[in-house]
Amino acid sequence: MRALRAQMKTQNLEGFIIPRADEFQGEFVPPRAERLKFLTGFTGSAGIAVVLAEKAVLMSDGRYTIQLKAQTDPDFFETGDSVKEGPENWLISNAPEGARIGYDPWLHTPRQIEKLQSALSARKITLTPAVPNPLDEIWTQDRPESPGRNLEIFPEHIAGKTLAQKKKHIAQTLRDQGAFASVLTLPDSVCWLLNIRGGDVEFLPVALCRAVIYAEEVRPVSLVVEAEKCPADILAHIKGEAEIVEPQAFLSVLHALAREAHAQNLPVALDFAHVSQAVLTHLETAGARVIDRNDPCIAPKAIKSGAEQEAIRKAHVQDGVAIVKFLRWLDSEAPKGGQSEISAEEKLRAFRQERSSFKGDSFSTIAGFAANGAIVHYRADEQSNAVITPPGLLLVDSGGQYAEDAVYGTTDITRTLAIGSPTPEMRRHFTLVLQGHIALARAHFPEGTTGAQIDALARQPLWREGLDFAHGTGHGVGCYLGVHEAAASISPRGKDALKSGMLLSNEPGYYKEGAYGIRIESLVLVREAELCRETGAQMLRFETVTLAPIDRRLIEAAMLTDAERAWLDSYHLEVYEKLAPLLDPETKTWLRTQTRPL
Repeated sequence: MRALRAQMKTQNLEGFIIPRADEFQGEFVPPRAERLKFLTGFTGSAGIAVVLAEKAVLMSDGRYTIQLKAQTDPDFFETGDSVKEGPENWLISNAPEGARIGYDPWLHTPRQIEKLQSALSARKITLTPAVPNPLDEIWTQDRPESPGRNLEIFPEHIAGKTLAQKKKHIAQTLRDQGAFASVLTLPDSVCWLLNIRGGDVEFLPVALCRAVIYAEEVRPVSLVVEAEKCPADILAHIKGEAEIVEPQAFLSVLHALAREAHAQNLPVALDFAHVSQAVLTHLETAGARVIDRNDPCIAPKAIKSGAEQEAIRKAHVQDGVAIVKFLRWLDSEAPKGGQSEISAEEKLRAFRQERSSFKGDSFSTIAGFAANGAIVHYRADEQSNAVITPPGLLLVDSGGQYAEDAVYGTTDITRTLAIGSPTPEMRRHFTLVLQGHIALARAHFPEGTTGAQIDALARQPLWREGLDFAHGTGHGVGCYLGVHEAAASISPRGKDALKSGMLLSNEPGYYKEGAYGIRIESLVLVREAELCRETGAQMLRFETVTLAPIDRRLIEAAMLTDAERAWLDSYHLEVYEKLAPLLDPETKTWLRTQTRPL
């Protein structure tokens, strides 16, 4: 901290902001970009720190309230809620009037900077680009190298559309917007567009790359990525549709783009919520007129093709086999003692690795026993690793990336398991969560319905008891891409309409701090249902694609309605019928018991 403050003083800064982000603004960042972790020790997937000359704060959202306190040294950092309070309010209360607060323009979006500066203006606090990044100036020893794995082709028979077809669609979107071109900086958008995948980031099969796509569809996409990552099959795959540009030439590409767009009196489209502020600054400095438009790949990427949907179903069968083997193992071994959160996590990964289609986890597995289960995005380490000893609840949230032949998909599943005899309170709370999960799974709703409109279905059983959970009910999921995908969500902030072909999670929960956590999560595909008899509107419904039993020992059957019982029995029958043929006799017998009708 002392070294950082010395660097801040060198740059005439009274403060510096450190987000958990890299220059690509993706969810997962490579080790080399884990600046927030390096400075604070906090390992959560979302957070921001502000360092002043005499004090500092570390903030994250409601998922990490407990983790912030556990991982933060109070001698160096205050902690706060980045959603309820926000760094702007902390700065208003703690920074001197007229202070110059530095930020790295590659690590913040224009929307973030605009929000911060607007709030700080009343106290004449100024946000100032800090170049070079003062934290990078002190992080010089033992800093990981940049990743460098080769690109791979994502098969067109799974994608459902060729690179050329996707490029044509996006070019038309840009023409509809009146834009000359768009700069794509989210790696998953670029990889989706070009039907490629990579391995530069743990959990996310993408290359760290950018692209410029033009409204004139005959022009090749400028793919900004290291040429050494592009083997011959990739070059053949993109031939005529894209050209490789080395990353060190990215600024030259932006300046040339700005000049050409200016000459044609057309704007360049950027997504101010996802692109780095530095990209906007360079374009405007070079003379471009820039308009704020959504990343044109996000919406079409969210709607899975028919082939992708079938590949996703097959991936969930593969994942379900691994989950069932793990659950049977846990059922046998946990009561004996000697297992821990980390050993459970390792065993689950070992079962997934038995499937040749398994390429890796889709995020860090959350295996939280007892009080650790109440930490929404908990990650066990050697210090926190709890021994699994009855009685208690074990919450296991995990996922895999699958890619082989006809099996392609990204999975995300949470099951909460009774270790020993659960208390009546545990059973009641679990059943309330289950009722919310079933209510959402059974929902029918007209086209145009947003996630915010149906979020309450999953919360209503808990609300009746004066309970709730501090996270969204559902997020989008990619097809062998990001486990958290934009375009639609089921949450109070879910303003985008749900559409047929989208893949989302259904994951209500309840968390009793210091005691236990409960979450039931399955992935669901949005499907067309019947037409509304009154209006003729197309109705939509959910198809649950995750296949794994829900712990019967935690269900208070008397609380369920007949319709809820029928749904659960039907779901469990589907789990058994789809997975049993792939299981050994002992595991098959165990699954039969776990999925018998209530």
